[in-house]
Amino acid sequence: MSSNPYQEEVTSDFEVLSRKEEPKNKPDTKTILKHLGLFLLTFFFVTMTGANFVGFEPVLFPFAIPNTTDILRGLLFAGLFLSFLTVHEFGHYFAAVRHNIKVTLPYYIPLPIGIGTVGAVIRIKERIRKMHKLFDVGASGPIAGFIVALVVLMIGFATLPEPAEYVQNFSGHEELKEYVAQNGTYPEFITDEVEGQGVLTVGNTLLYSALASMFDNVPPMWEMYHYPFLFAGWLGLFFTALNLMPVGQLDGGHILYSLIGYKKHRVVARLFFTMITAIGGAEAIPLLREFIAGYTTMPLAEYVVWGFILFVLMNRAFRSDRYWIFAMMAASIIGSVVYDYAVGGVEAGQASYIWVVWSFFMAFVVGVEHPPVDIEEKLSPARRVIGWLSMLIFLLCISPNPIYMN
Repeated sequence: MSSNPYQEEVTSDFEVLSRKEEPKNKPDTKTILKHLGLFLLTFFFVTMTGANFVGFEPVLFPFAIPNTTDILRGLLFAGLFLSFLTVHEFGHYFAAVRHNIKVTLPYYIPLPIGIGTVGAVIRIKERIRKMHKLFDVGASGPIAGFIVALVVLMIGFATLPEPAEYVQNFSGHEELKEYVAQNGTYPEFITDEVEGQGVLTVGNTLLYSALASMFDNVPPMWEMYHYPFLFAGWLGLFFTALNLMPVGQLDGGHILYSLIGYKKHRVVARLFFTMITAIGGAEAIPLLREFIAGYTTMPLAEYVVWGFILFVLMNRAFRSDRYWIFAMMAASIIGSVVYDYAVGGVEAGQASYIWVVWSFFMAFVVGVEHPPVDIEEKLSPARRVIGWLSMLIFLLCISPNPIYMN
């Protein structure tokens, strides 16, 4: 009979259970009130800033207060988006509670600009020592949130109004109103009739495009933010994709690590980070070119500057591993050039710069490599199916240029 390498750990767990270990997650009243206060403040900000997007007569909060009608539409948007965010975070929380892992309640992060928040986080306050526990905590949030976002999006598609009537409710948009009144539909592209209005545009994704093809009257991506259900659903799917990036301490990092183990994940995460920096370079290099042009005529100066930034990022991400640093710097710059010139890249003035920000975020905050787990057990077949489906969800919901102003 072969020995079981996990026998000692299993016995230890049995002894712990036999002693009826006290649950570790019993938040007191003060803690509950603190987290509730952050949620309410976030709800207020998302309502007010959301009214600027989905309102009929939007104003830029916090410099002005929307009217009552727009506040009600902002409330709808806040309720939809924060439902997704709450289900996502409590998916993590309840999975941790189930495994008796010490964890905080969700911290909502309010912000009086943008969409009113940068999301929410929970803190795991002890090391997760087993692979299946790491997987459960990592996967439960994005799977639960994805279901909510998908339902919100489908309701939005199923209840689309006629564009010729709906667009007439908005202030401004005079050229667009005239076009829709004459043609009964939105123009397919941002044409001369609607150009020059500072249009907020969100990037298409494989899943959104597939779902949109099943319905009539779907607004173009540069008009979709006026629809509370569509905008909240799209944001939910995109936030899910960001969390499912397979690096470091992100949900996707936990999931992929649990699927393939430390050594393989280390390679995949480094290659993925290099790809993100390549897209970030395609965003940043045209901006650097315009900025540097006023100071020097040295050819390729923007690539020299971006190369220095890349070195800082990769030195941090790859822990001073010189082979990886210089090999991936070359791959990243080549990727940026190919994306810019062969694929078409990002048009001037239409970059979101989100991948530049996330390159720094991954290198300096969440990390690229996942810290090792004590016991790298093989996941159950059901968990492996869910894990690979999560990676598929990431591919379906990510966008190379997610949100920008024309």
